[in-house]
Amino acid sequence: MDQLAGWAGWHAAEKPSKNLLHDLLQVAAEREIKNTRITSGHKYGLAGTGFSPPIFWEDEEFYAFLLGRQCRFTDGESEEQQSELLGSWLKQHRNDPVKGLVALKGDFCLVLVNRSNNDVLLAVDRMGVQPLAYSQSGDCLVFASSCEQIKQHPIINVSVSNQSIFDYLYFHMIPSPNTIYNEIKKLEPAQYLYFRSGEISTGYYWQPDFSGENYLSENELTPALKRCLETAVRRCDVNEKTGAFLSGGLDSSTVAGFASRVSQSPVSTYSIGFDAPGYDEISYARIASSHFSTKGHEYYVTPDDVLKAVPLIASSYDEPFGNSSAIPVYFCARLAFENGSRRLLAGDGGDELFAGNSRYAKQKIFEVYQHTPALLRHMLIEPILSHMPSRVEIPIISKLGRYVRDAKIPLPARLQRYNFLQRTPLENVFTVNFLNEVNRQHPAESLDKVYSRVNSDSFLNRMLFMDWKQTLADNDLRKVNKMCALAGIEVCYPMLDDDLVELSTRIPPALKLKGRKLRYFFKQTLADFLPPEILTKGKHGFGLPFGVWLKEVDFLQKLAKDTLYAFGDRGYVNRTFIDWLFVQHNSVHPAYYGEMIWVIMMLELWLQSHID
Repeated sequence: MDQLAGWAGWHAAEKPSKNLLHDLLQVAAEREIKNTRITSGHKYGLAGTGFSPPIFWEDEEFYAFLLGRQCRFTDGESEEQQSELLGSWLKQHRNDPVKGLVALKGDFCLVLVNRSNNDVLLAVDRMGVQPLAYSQSGDCLVFASSCEQIKQHPIINVSVSNQSIFDYLYFHMIPSPNTIYNEIKKLEPAQYLYFRSGEISTGYYWQPDFSGENYLSENELTPALKRCLETAVRRCDVNEKTGAFLSGGLDSSTVAGFASRVSQSPVSTYSIGFDAPGYDEISYARIASSHFSTKGHEYYVTPDDVLKAVPLIASSYDEPFGNSSAIPVYFCARLAFENGSRRLLAGDGGDELFAGNSRYAKQKIFEVYQHTPALLRHMLIEPILSHMPSRVEIPIISKLGRYVRDAKIPLPARLQRYNFLQRTPLENVFTVNFLNEVNRQHPAESLDKVYSRVNSDSFLNRMLFMDWKQTLADNDLRKVNKMCALAGIEVCYPMLDDDLVELSTRIPPALKLKGRKLRYFFKQTLADFLPPEILTKGKHGFGLPFGVWLKEVDFLQKLAKDTLYAFGDRGYVNRTFIDWLFVQHNSVHPAYYGEMIWVIMMLELWLQSHID
C-alpha cells in the first residue's frame, strides 16, 4: 500500500528529520519499506513509499511529491520521464497549481511545498483511491496516508471523537472529512488543501459534469464504453503477476474478461465462497472463469477463518471499520498472493457509475410521487389517507399509505429509512451523557451536503455522485486497499479510470436506469461479451454470513459477547441495549441484528488495539 508522511512548519531540531520520516512510514507499512524518497529541511519533511516509486521533483522554488501507482500524465512513461513530466506540469501551473490538478490522471496524492514561504498544497485523486489525512498544531501541518502515522508525530496529541463514534455506528465507517480523532481530518475525493501562514483552506478542483448538453447518443456511447473499458484494464499493466477478483458479478466478470483479452497468457482469477444458503456465488464465478478461459482459484471461508482473522483485520485499519465483507476480500487477496499474483484488478465502481444498485430503481418509484402536482398530493391523496383508520384491512390502501409516508421524505434522507439507528430509539441505545455530546443530525447533514453539491436535475445522478464519495471512497476502496495491503498485494481499479468516469457522466440517466432495469446501457453494450447468466443474475454482493454463523457457532458467540459487553463498559451505550441486541438476533432477524453485532465488535477490538 502506498504510504506518504510529512509536515510543514515544524523545526525538527531534537530528532533527525530522516529518522522521524522513516518512523512515520514504518507505523503503517505492511511490508519492508522500499523505494523510499526522502527530503527534509529546516521547516519541512516529506517521504513516501509504495508498490511503485513515488515521483519527486524539486527546483529552486518548489518541492513536488506525487504518490500513486496509476498516476500518469500520459500512458507508458518511465519513472525518470514521470519526474520530468511532473516538473513540466509544475512549471506550467506554478502560478495556479490548483487549476492544474485536473491535468493529473489516475489515483494519486500530491504534496507541493513552496520553498520561499513554506506554503503547502495537498490534493488527492478524483475518486479518493489514495487517502490523505492531516492535522494542524499551531503553525505546523502534519499530513500522512493514515491517522496512525500522524499520531506518531511528536507535536500531535489526539483524543477520540464521540461524534465519530456515533457516525461510525450509523454508517459502519467514519465518512470523510472526519476521522476517529477530534484533531485529525482526511481529504475527500477531488479535494485540495492549502496551508498558508498557519491557516488551512480547502476546496474541490473537480466536479462531474452531469449537464444534459454533455450527454452522448447511444450510437456514440456503445463503442466508447468498450474502448474505455479495455484501455482502463491495459493501464493496470496486466502481466503474469496480475490476477483479478472474480465474484461472479457484473463488474468483476467484466474486468476479468478484458484482462483476459489484453493479457498474453491466461489470467488468474480468485473467488470466495461460503457454505451458507444465499451467500455463495461460486457457481457464477465458475461460469465467468470458463467463459473467459481464466485460471480460476477458489477458497471457502469458514467460521474458524473469521475467528482467527477478526482481531488482525480490526487492528489493521487506522480507524474503526465495520464492513464485514473485509473478511472475504482479505482471504481472496491472500489466496492470490499465495498463488504468485502480486497485483489484483478489482471491479469496484461499476454499480456507482452505471446505476447497478437496487436502491436506484426503488427511489425512482418514490420520486414519481415527489413530482406529482402538489395540489393533488396535499388536497386529495394525503387528506384521504390521513382519515383512514390506523388499522386498515384493505391491502392496497395500506400499501398506498406506506408508499406515501416514505415518498414524502426527500432524498437523501429517505435512503436511511431502514438504518438501524433510525429504526431504534436512540435513548434505548446510548447513554444520556453520550447523546448529550453528539449531534444526532450530523449523519443526515453530511449526506445532504454531498447530495446537494453536484449540479444536476436528475435524482439518479445525485445519488450516483453521493455514492462515489460515501460508498466507494469512504467504504469500499478503504476496505479493499487495506485488505490487499495486509495480504501483501497491490490493487488496481480499472472501473475508476478517469476516462471511464468521465464517460459515465455523458450517459443520459434514462439509459443508465431504463424503467426499473438496472445498468441498462452497460448490459446492452456488453451483451455480446459477457455470459448470459452473468447479465441476467440478480445483484448479490460480497457479504459475510456472520449473522447466520453467530447463531450456530459457539466460539463466534463467545467472541461477540465478550467484545460487546466490554464495549458496554465504556459508557457509550446502555448495557441493556447489548442484552436486547443478542435477544433480537436470536429470535427475529439474524442477518439484520448480526450486522450491528459485527459493527460493535469491530469497534471494540479496534479500541483495544489502538486506544487502550
